[in-house]
Amino acid sequence: MGPERLNADQKRQRCQSSEQLLEFFRRDPNDFLWPLVTMDETWLYHYYSETKQQSMEWRHSGSPRPEKFRAQKSAGKVLASIFWDQDGIPLIDYLPKGQTINAEYYSSLLVQLKDILKEKRPRRGKVTKGVLFLHNNAPLHRALATQKKLAYLGFQCLDHPPYSPDLAPSDYRLFPGLKKQLKGGHFSSDAEVIAATETWLDGQPSDFFFLSCLQKLEQRAKKCIELRGECVE
Repeated sequence: MGPERLNADQKRQRCQSSEQLLEFFRRDPNDFLWPLVTMDETWLYHYYSETKQQSMEWRHSGSPRPEKFRAQKSAGKVLASIFWDQDGIPLIDYLPKGQTINAEYYSSLLVQLKDILKEKRPRRGKVTKGVLFLHNNAPLHRALATQKKLAYLGFQCLDHPPYSPDLAPSDYRLFPGLKKQLKGGHFSSDAEVIAATETWLDGQPSDFFFLSCLQKLEQRAKKCIELRGECVE
């Protein structure tokens, strides 16, 4: 089910979550974003379809039409869990082959994140006690073990309503930009697609790219309420 088919209760949930977010903005409008950390998972494929523009760039008079690459279920892939804030990316995890990302595995990533934030934010004093954490409502994120770990670490979670990718910061520019960069790629291993991913991520100006993505949260929340829970374009 997509946002365009939300029922009345789901729209109400979206408005409530947006109101919660705006309340945090109102409490501290000048310093709301620095404690905010968000995350999401995405698959990185070894094979990606070429864009139309990339395909055209290969062609010239007398040259054969190149074979297009398509992301296939049978092709290699690796799951990336990307944690980020207004300053950039403190943690990326690439799921090892043969492992499944479950509540226990995810909880271990949260512990790693806390340790990294201790090193990253000592000048801010609050360290993790002031962390606002935003992730989607995937089953492993809602699991009791995950909730207990978040409470133990002192992370305060913002609510993310179901069927709401339009309210997920990673889907504003981060993941679309990454997938656009990888489009047309033909990677022979996990290591190659990971290297391409990190090269692109390292090239993004954190003081603009990541901060601007988070700043859209307030705009999206206001728009969601104006639209009475409908999808925000």
